[in-house]
Amino acid sequence: MTDRRVAVVGAGAVGITAAHDLAARGADVTVFERESVGAGSTARAAGIAYHAHAEDVDAAVTGRAIERFRALSGAGSFRFAETPYLWFVTEADATADALREQVERMAHHGCDAALVDPAALRTRFPQLRVEDIHLAAVAETAGVGDPAAYADLLAKKARGEGATIREGETVRLRTDPARVVVDGEATRFDDVVVAAGAHTGRLLADAGFAVPVEPYRAQAVRTAGPAVPIFYDATERYYVRPDQRGLLAGDGAGPAALDDWDETADDETVADLMAAMERRLVNFDASASESWAGLCTATPDRNPLVGRLADGVHVATGWHGSGFMRAPATGEAVADAVLDGEEIPAFDPTRFDGDESVSVPRGIDDRR
Repeated sequence: MTDRRVAVVGAGAVGITAAHDLAARGADVTVFERESVGAGSTARAAGIAYHAHAEDVDAAVTGRAIERFRALSGAGSFRFAETPYLWFVTEADATADALREQVERMAHHGCDAALVDPAALRTRFPQLRVEDIHLAAVAETAGVGDPAAYADLLAKKARGEGATIREGETVRLRTDPARVVVDGEATRFDDVVVAAGAHTGRLLADAGFAVPVEPYRAQAVRTAGPAVPIFYDATERYYVRPDQRGLLAGDGAGPAALDDWDETADDETVADLMAAMERRLVNFDASASESWAGLCTATPDRNPLVGRLADGVHVATGWHGSGFMRAPATGEAVADAVLDGEEIPAFDPTRFDGDESVSVPRGIDDRR
């Protein structure tokens, strides 16, 4: 137990999980959210989680996240529907070589992932056309969930642990001592956790911290379609996942200006995604029922920034589109960092000077 007063800025999947985990351990937590719980990038996320990562830290984080997704499934309106995760290439190139190496390393880290004979895919996944697949792998530990329902559930649980959630609050961060400013009024906290998604870099810069994070825009489309596993075409760089209302597919990542970005999907991207599904799915004949764009955040080395920036100031951002996938484990890690000083060295936010260049992904960033 602790009597620390902690502010969490941002009530997306990561921030609200951190708020819950901090409050559950006895911290006096106040969450500040500029819109409403889960209304930002979380509401526009793909909702995919898989335990298929070649790096040991990533494998540990996603493995723990899926454990917690399973434990939370069925509470409130959140459901974690387990389904295999298939990824493949259609050309014998460097991406195929990388896939082989990745799967070997995944097995070493305890991931239930293995190469699959493309000929066997037709039997297991008859709803997919597989004739052109050169190399494929399947991770058995994976699933999908509604990110907004997850955020709502964790908000309810956080309130149950005594956390206060203040929605519609635009804040500024000030340090020495750590404090949050709302409408000119400053409130002092022992610790402030900034988990404000694409707005994190600006909030920190205003408080004197230079962190190399860059927002970028990713797009998605929802359509009717057959029951499929989660799959990722690493050659064409798009994903498809099962959805309660059919299918959800995504692609079209590109630069975005934080103050002026289009929340709607590009017509060309929607058409490309629909055409890709028509080529890949058997008897697919549907139209897009909904499409949108959301903001993701990139870092120079593709690892997130999670941990202590300075006395009383902590950060959690830079997910490259996998914030929901990691949220249950990341919230736990944030609580450990704030209350115990236990951090993940690979995610140390002070590892950069702050002026490094950040490469925005050309397509959906598949960080296995």
